[in-house]
Amino acid sequence: MSDNNSSNTLVAVLAGVALGAAAGILFAPDKGDKTRGKIKNSFDDKKDELKDKFEHLSDQLKSKFAKSKVDLESSFDSLISKVDDNADDIISTLEKKLDELKRTAASYKK
Repeated sequence: MSDNNSSNTLVAVLAGVALGAAAGILFAPDKGDKTRGKIKNSFDDKKDELKDKFEHLSDQLKSKFAKSKVDLESSFDSLISKVDDNADDIISTLEKKLDELKRTAASYKK
């Protein structure tokens, strides 16, 4: 959640900077061609910054999901191992109880 908030804040700040730069350039006393060139360059720079930030955020998310996947697989393997161990114990206990019941039933038949 914190990464989402920080990425939203980052996007808002960069958008504000881009708009501020564009407004400043528009009100600067330059010729139209020069002003349009400055605006284009400013937007290109901000676009590149946003692209870099997006790629960085994407890499972070991929890393976190990969770690979560490994943790989940490890937990699942551990659970399966415990279930297998418990299943063997339960089967052994049930076999002993069955033998006891068979002996008890045999003693009643006599």
